[in-house]
Amino acid sequence: MKREIGISVYPDHSDPKKDREYIKKAAELGYTRIFMSMLEVKDKAKASQKFSEIIGYAKDKGFEVILDIAPAIFDKLGISYDDLSFFAKLGADGIRLDEGFDGNKEAMLSYNPEGLAIELNMSNNVAYLENILSYEANEPFIYGCHNFYPQEGSALPYDFFVSCSQRFKRHGIKTAAFVTSQSAKVGPWDVNDGLPTLEMHRHLPLDLQARHMFATGLIDVVIIGNAYASDEELEALAAIDRYKLSLGIEFVANATELEKKIVTDPKHFRRGDITAQAIRSTMVRVKYADEPNPAHDNMREFQVGDVVVGNDGFGKYKNELQIVLEPHQDPRKNLVGKILPEELILLDFVKPWTKFCFVPKN
Repeated sequence: MKREIGISVYPDHSDPKKDREYIKKAAELGYTRIFMSMLEVKDKAKASQKFSEIIGYAKDKGFEVILDIAPAIFDKLGISYDDLSFFAKLGADGIRLDEGFDGNKEAMLSYNPEGLAIELNMSNNVAYLENILSYEANEPFIYGCHNFYPQEGSALPYDFFVSCSQRFKRHGIKTAAFVTSQSAKVGPWDVNDGLPTLEMHRHLPLDLQARHMFATGLIDVVIIGNAYASDEELEALAAIDRYKLSLGIEFVANATELEKKIVTDPKHFRRGDITAQAIRSTMVRVKYADEPNPAHDNMREFQVGDVVVGNDGFGKYKNELQIVLEPHQDPRKNLVGKILPEELILLDFVKPWTKFCFVPKN
């Protein structure tokens, strides 16, 4: 399934001009999804004007807009679940049900004549989706999206996130999850310690959170939960490869131009016959077989995340690239760089035949 990136907008807590500037910038960078909170609307007429204007602007910029709603909103606005035309008239592409019903209700909603997508809460490891599908839901109009968690320490642990997400992926449902900006301050509530889905992401760089999400193979749409992410963060996230695993690397001072060329080669993949000691990328040794590579930084114990290249003393393995998984010594290998410490979480996703690349940080 095509992978997308998105932003969040909070019309009840933000400035319309800033919202438009944010949407314009994101659109120019290739963002295509907007999560828009509608949990605190009180006046139907005012809400209609405010939301239709900002949604209309977002649609003109090519965004798919999903409105986050709760059952209380229907009562406040005098809207029936049997008639979703109010949201369609606002210009929304779908509604996210912050709370669930009995399964049959969600299934019926998926057949709404307005063609709105019905997005379900993914952050529960129960048979919620299976129950809805058992009522013959209109599957192409069913989406899944995790929650975000404003309170420090309250977001999902990784294993639970995986279990929840697998329920949706095994049915081919489009999935989404949130990452958090380290500079944004706007969210739906008065507590905002960041808005990630995964607790382990709360203090990580935004682009790394997204690369980790995509690496799991469980999430199709990664959305920045809080607003407004900085221009630098928006650009860094937009620049990632959504389909190939990328690893940030810092070169050591003695890394040669040849070794930097080997590291930045775009066609790395892990050998299929894997070893526990290191991730081996072997085609570069063929490509650069005739290039000399004198020894340097080779008389030490290599640590997990070190990136090494075979030197002239390594025979046929000269210029082979390896990422160290187990500490070891081998003077036939040169230390050329190190995977950034916070990015070591990505090494678990380098499986047999996995394609990957490096992003130099210095």
